[in-house]
Amino acid sequence: MAKKSIASLQTGSKRLTKAIKMVKSSKTGAYIFVESIMDPSGVNEFLSKK
Repeated sequence: MAKKSIASLQTGSKRLTKAIKMVKSSKTGAYIFVESIMDPSGVNEFLSKK
């Protein structure tokens, strides 16, 4: 995981966060970006998973 980016999004009354991480593919060796929109409390868990 080389870079991570976090952006805050607000939709109505809910606060959401878009987290993007760069993961190295085990098959090709190329880097891919995995992104997810989630509650801000789950961001650290998402970024720490491989």
